[in-house]
Amino acid sequence: MNDFLSDFSDMQDGFERLWTPHRLVYLREHQQPADEDCPFCAAPKKSPEDGLVVRQGKTCFVLLNLFPYNPGHLLICPYRHFDTYDKATEEEVAEMGLLTQQAMKTLASVSKVHGFNLGMNQGEVAGAGIASHLHQHIVPRWRNDSNFFPIIAQTKAMPILLGQMQQTLASNWVS
Repeated sequence: MNDFLSDFSDMQDGFERLWTPHRLVYLREHQQPADEDCPFCAAPKKSPEDGLVVRQGKTCFVLLNLFPYNPGHLLICPYRHFDTYDKATEEEVAEMGLLTQQAMKTLASVSKVHGFNLGMNQGEVAGAGIASHLHQHIVPRWRNDSNFFPIIAQTKAMPILLGQMQQTLASNWVS
């Protein structure tokens, strides 16, 4: 270790570090689809089962994340293709909010969740997997649902298939 780093090696900042070198490929290669290949534009044009669409509104729709953090990980997307929240119309903002509430109620009813993570990563530098089409994540959480299996084994244990989850949420949607 060089002298500069060794001077600070015993300093503590209160943070634990989770090193995820497998994410470096994503960061380096800018894995973004072309606008004409946007999966969020394509999803509502497919059957609900094939597009993983759970609910359709007037300006926005709800679909399952194809690469979920947890079972029931949903995305709220406007039909219109744009990239940041400040470009949403008042009607789109209102419907995103309503669909978010309904999704939370549905997940609570169907999956007995203990909490939620809600969020939007806007822009490639902010970590948006599909940066050109605004979407909000709703990640259901349960006590003790975190583990190191994805990091150590590059594997996620999912207790229900996406198709089964799509059918369950769609048929039990709380309006």
